[in-house]
Amino acid sequence: MSNPENAPQLTVYFDGACPICRFEIGHYQRCSGSEQIHFVDVAAENLPDLGEGLDRDTALSRFHVRRADGSLASGAEGFALVWQTLPSFRILGRMAVWPPLLKLLEAAYRGILPLRARLSALLR
Repeated sequence: MSNPENAPQLTVYFDGACPICRFEIGHYQRCSGSEQIHFVDVAAENLPDLGEGLDRDTALSRFHVRRADGSLASGAEGFALVWQTLPSFRILGRMAVWPPLLKLLEAAYRGILPLRARLSALLR
């Protein structure tokens, strides 16, 4: 799959109905380099086709990122890809892919996921 020079490097799928997710994605969207990322709110009513290997329920269950080659990453690996794309987070993104740290970040992400609904309810 070719990637024209101006095409986004990544597609980020996020839950726009979640205030925590909206806050974090909003921050990324305001960062320099965010034009390299296409953001898709999977909670939107007129949801576009998410592509091979990803349906709405799966996309809402955790953070997913599609690379320009079509492959998917999720959880901490997905965040690391976003961070590597944004200049202000690039060093963090490079560190985050170090296997021991990536495992730790993924464990932290999985620990937070069950709390997301409660935290979101508090923020509403």
